[in-house]
Amino acid sequence: MMTNSTKSKLDPAGTRYSALALTAPVAMGYIPLGTVFGFLFVQAGGDGWLAVLASLFVFAGAAQYMMIPMIAAGSSAGTIALATLIVNLRHAFYGLSLLDRLPRAGWLRWYLVFGLTDETYSVLTTMPESTSLRQMAWVALLNHAWWVTGTAIGATIGARAQVPLAGLDFVLAALFAVLAVEQWRTRMSPAPLWIALAAYGVAYSLAPTHALVIAIVLSTAAGIVWQARSATAATEARDD
Repeated sequence: MMTNSTKSKLDPAGTRYSALALTAPVAMGYIPLGTVFGFLFVQAGGDGWLAVLASLFVFAGAAQYMMIPMIAAGSSAGTIALATLIVNLRHAFYGLSLLDRLPRAGWLRWYLVFGLTDETYSVLTTMPESTSLRQMAWVALLNHAWWVTGTAIGATIGARAQVPLAGLDFVLAALFAVLAVEQWRTRMSPAPLWIALAAYGVAYSLAPTHALVIAIVLSTAAGIVWQARSATAATEARDD
């Protein structure tokens, strides 16, 4: 017999929008950025098929961009792997917050863990808890496909022509702005956004070159304190 929680996760009417519609804003960022990655990878001396394989099996935007100068400089595979692990360590915290919504076992669980990029996490956390596992999987798969498609386009262009790609670096900033707005709209309180902005302001004033890392640490600490206080307040309210 299925529990209510299991039924809600298998409910095919979990969201009002199709996975294609939900991932459309991500596609507008991933395809151009994947194109730039594929182009730069080939221009740095790598083979186009290796760029596509990197997007297929690594699927880590910032880490993939970081790979390009490291490959050009002749860094070892171990060095590149360690740097990728450090850059993507934040995804472990993303996964922890979604454990209750992921399948208990099987390939689908592991694929959703693998495909949990910043943007996919942002989309999944705006979807209601009744969203079906199939819908979540399609969101992750389509986002992955947009990135691989962009990489293939960029690798093809990079192998055949010299095309200026100036200005496309702003696409990622625009994408995060859209996702931040969607996150704000689904939250009852704007506090997380203001905490993040304040944390970055403090971090930038202290150490501009490491502002992002410091801001993440400050935001995480604030979130832990906030959750602890909320739990205490809820407990006291029940006791009363």
